[in-house]
Amino acid sequence: MPTVPPAVLPILMLFGSNIFMTFAWYGHLKYKDHWLPAVILVSWGIAFFEYWLAVPANRWGSAVYSAAQLKTIQEVITLIVFAGFSVLYLKQPLGWNHGLGFGFIALGAYFIFHEWS
Repeated sequence: MPTVPPAVLPILMLFGSNIFMTFAWYGHLKYKDHWLPAVILVSWGIAFFEYWLAVPANRWGSAVYSAAQLKTIQEVITLIVFAGFSVLYLKQPLGWNHGLGFGFIALGAYFIFHEWS
């Protein structure tokens, strides 16, 4: 059975956790007529599964990445997942300004991972 490299496993798990969390935080926006306390409970239930992926991803990822790098990976993944979610699920298009803003965040990620001599 093939194994996932230690540098890749936390990234895959963070993608999964971000999919859960994006649905927990934003999935209810298509159902604004539903009772808010019920929506909160459902969102909380979805977030429970997010934690089952995010916590071990960060624990195992800390063997390969620094905390700042893990947080940066998580933020970049969040934007990628959210961009797809926004367009595909919420049917809200992204504009050039979103792309520019995401580009600046990617530039920030470059600086987090770049080793300065």
